[in-house]
Amino acid sequence: MKKRVTGIGGIFFKVKDPNATKSWYQKHLGLNTDNYGTAFEWRSSENPEQKGFSQWSPMKEDTTYFKPSEKDFMINYRVENLVELLAELKSEGVTILDEIETVEYGKFVHILDPDGHSIELWEPNDNVYDKLTEGRTIS
Repeated sequence: MKKRVTGIGGIFFKVKDPNATKSWYQKHLGLNTDNYGTAFEWRSSENPEQKGFSQWSPMKEDTTYFKPSEKDFMINYRVENLVELLAELKSEGVTILDEIETVEYGKFVHILDPDGHSIELWEPNDNVYDKLTEGRTIS
């Protein structure tokens, strides 16, 4: 079976004051934050030379980014070959919320799970993401 999800790409959650939340996590838990939160840097078990990232981002509680979901969080999953995966998900009857968006650090699309959670799927370009991210937390 082909891989679908290969890991957690990010966790996004609603808070009253994202800056205060980032400051608290930086002070008490050591997260190195920037405007977007922090990117946890890790290495691929299949190719230890390849860096990977998982984004952690508190967002304003009135964000519309999770729509149509009314949930307080959204999980981003790292995937391989998003175009092929999206075709398979469509054929399986999964609710697709938008079209694939391509940016320099990867491809994105949003789907809806059966409980009403918006899920972001990301086919990353980790080499570009590595150059763009400032706030990162490295183990």
